[in-house]
Amino acid sequence: MMKQTSYDVAVIGGGPGGYAAALYCARSGFSVIVLEQLSPGGQMATTGQVDNYPGFEEGIDGFELGEKMQKGAERFGAETAFVSVKSAELTGDIKKITTSKGEIEARAVILATGASPRELGLQREKELRGRGVAYCATCDGMRYRDKTVVVVGGGNSAAADALYLAKICKKVYLVHRRDSLRASKIYMDPLIDSGIEFVWNSRVTEIHGDKKVTGVTVASLDGPAKEISCEAVFVAVGRIPDTELFRGQVDLDGTGYIIADETTKTNLPGVFAVGDVRTKPLRQIVTAAADGAVASRFIEEYFA
Repeated sequence: MMKQTSYDVAVIGGGPGGYAAALYCARSGFSVIVLEQLSPGGQMATTGQVDNYPGFEEGIDGFELGEKMQKGAERFGAETAFVSVKSAELTGDIKKITTSKGEIEARAVILATGASPRELGLQREKELRGRGVAYCATCDGMRYRDKTVVVVGGGNSAAADALYLAKICKKVYLVHRRDSLRASKIYMDPLIDSGIEFVWNSRVTEIHGDKKVTGVTVASLDGPAKEISCEAVFVAVGRIPDTELFRGQVDLDGTGYIIADETTKTNLPGVFAVGDVRTKPLRQIVTAAADGAVASRFIEEYFA
């Protein structure tokens, strides 16, 4: 429940970027509210084991890490409201946000709504997420060291994921629906030399497994379907930034991400974008958290 209707800073989204921003802003003496629809952590909360966030030598459950980030920000006075944001008027000096539990105003707004991985839409995909179905090779790849994995996709993300996994996995299959990759040429020679097995003109139509992934069915345009035994499926067919709410107010790039550089500033005064929702070269928990700290620094400058 929101304790008041006016804040210095409103953070839309309770992932690592949002809570890092809330922590730093609260420590700077600003009144802060985090508006989160589901649970602290955002996409991170769906990750069973986070092994690449500094400070946790044995790794940590993504949901638990999200809760710790929430408690850290609230320790310094930040509030959390579990609400859905219906609309946001961001162009004025005072920003107005309408939520499922009422309207609030803020002098500055941090957009931390993230980006969701595009799914394959297969029957057991959601059920097996975190049990062999994954969407981030650098996040989850080490869990499958010396195992056989399948990567699905043909762009730069799929190519980068496949190359990363080829260094640690026993066998990597790269399944793509066309006869050549869409990835940049810079990936081609390393891919060819990596030992990755390409499965061209094909798509994954079924994921097998009860409590964990045991294999996939791959349908081919050139012949009969075949089964591939594997311990994991890494889906790399794009991401969907959660920015529709802000379209027409903040500038977006061609794929829907908020245009904001390393200052996290958007085209609107007093509006900042952090984490996966903004244009950036690397989307990881640690870079999202860094964005939150940066946003706080430039909010101080904006309020001065």
